[in-house]
Amino acid sequence: MSRTTLICALVALLMLTLLGAGVAQARDVGPVTNLPLPRFVSMKASEGNVRRGPSLSHRIDWVFKRRDMPLRITAEHGHWRRVEDRDGMGGWVHYSLLSGTRTVLIEQDMLQLHTRPDPSAPVAAALELGVVARLGDCDLEWCELRTGGPSFVVLSKRAVKIGVIGGYQKPLELISKLRNYTKK
Repeated sequence: MSRTTLICALVALLMLTLLGAGVAQARDVGPVTNLPLPRFVSMKASEGNVRRGPSLSHRIDWVFKRRDMPLRITAEHGHWRRVEDRDGMGGWVHYSLLSGTRTVLIEQDMLQLHTRPDPSAPVAAALELGVVARLGDCDLEWCELRTGGPSFVVLSKRAVKIGVIGGYQKPLELISKLRNYTKK
């Protein structure tokens, strides 16, 4: 094999490698919004139809009836987003029913909220199991939560599901991965 043929083959291989990396990266962002997939959102509306496919002509499978319900977007098609709830059930929802506001679902009954990020800080409130709260800033140990009144902080991330846990087994692993999207 001549030197020119070898160089051309190496250049072609390099281009294919770079093209493959671009395609792999393209799968991690939505084709419509260029935002990361999957990503976490919440229901903006108090009621939203969940359809089998991304159009009004598709059958309604069920209706989400909880404002601020945390959801995970897994796909995009035009004005439609395929979402999953905390149990992995999902379908297609029109984008106008969704909000980029990050919310959490409380997974521990009477979860104590502190006035500041310190375990010895006074407990200011307690949340019941199933309450949906808005997520503020997080670090590796604490998250700020809001439920309509003042903001409080919570220590136990095991008691809070950030959006939809999905395949994550460790809430701290999920929180560290989602921290980049918290302020958006």
